[in-house]
Amino acid sequence: MLKLIIGNKVYSSWSLRGWLAVKQSGLPFEEVVVSLYGDDWDARRVEADLAPSAGKVPMLWDDDIPVWDSLAIIDYLDAQSGGTKFWPVGRPALALARSMCAEMHAGYTALRSAHSMNLRLKLSCQPTPEVQADIDRIMALWEQARTRFGGDGEFLFGAFSAVDIMFAPVVTRLHNYGLPVTTLGRAYIDAVNAHCFMEEWAEGAAQEDIVIPKFEPAGV
Repeated sequence: MLKLIIGNKVYSSWSLRGWLAVKQSGLPFEEVVVSLYGDDWDARRVEADLAPSAGKVPMLWDDDIPVWDSLAIIDYLDAQSGGTKFWPVGRPALALARSMCAEMHAGYTALRSAHSMNLRLKLSCQPTPEVQADIDRIMALWEQARTRFGGDGEFLFGAFSAVDIMFAPVVTRLHNYGLPVTTLGRAYIDAVNAHCFMEEWAEGAAQEDIVIPKFEPAGV
């Protein structure tokens, strides 16, 4: 059976991606939550079989096969689940989806740095120019995907897919920090938050009581 090691559901954006990927695969798995950055973090990450990933989450074990990094986990699970659940069909759609995932994986550092994932927050923030530039780029990509390939579906390429998994933590940031988005962006954010997988993750996060100060805004 698969075993997925993740960090705190309130804060861990990369863990959310890995967890959504396993849920999307439909394969049975064991979930192991390891609280991040505690005094005994070094001991916990060894005990939890995180060593091959240098102690980073998410970490997927398929029996004795380790897979880490969210995109690697998506591609591994895509192969293990028949190759039909993660990527859109057709070369133009696939090209855009792959490119968007790669850009999400490596980019938007201003947004990520200024607004770390924190599902407990409900704020209304004004973005810096750098964060606004990231938001503008994200809104443009979302509009392009929805307009060209969304069809009658609620998600970027119609059905829930790898691209929605990769952008899910950004959805939480935009929502929880009350950052400005377009009308299309708001509809997409609402659709992602209403997805059964996201609701299940949010329920798990609501049960956590650990507070990590580095991820809490000053004065909150």
